Amino acid sequence: MLNYLWFTLAAVFEIAGCYTFWLWLRLEKSPLWLLPGMISLACFALVLTRVEAAYAGRAYAAYGGIYIVASLFWLGLVEKTRPGWTDLAGAALCLLGVGLLVIGPRFSSQ
Repeated sequence: MLNYLWFTLAAVFEIAGCYTFWLWLRLEKSPLWLLPGMISLACFALVLTRVEAAYAGRAYAAYGGIYIVASLFWLGLVEKTRPGWTDLAGAALCLLGVGLLVIGPRFSSQ
């Protein structure tokens, strides 16, 4: 369960960091936004290493689904745009995949 907390924190840091580049390049905001953005991206990398997984690739794959869900929350909360039903259905499928990635190793020899 602690892994999901680390995944969620990592997603917030990654999305916030990447969003600063979006602000700068797409919304023509000050390049000074990049400084907190790069700090946020460094925090993302550090937090993701806290996930308990035998292999980095498996941790990153599971994180991908959490990132998708967190991105849709960001869409609604920060960008004030309501996700569509296809967004929500896709996110639900991703969470099912995350569940398989997280519990799968218990049922396999690797």
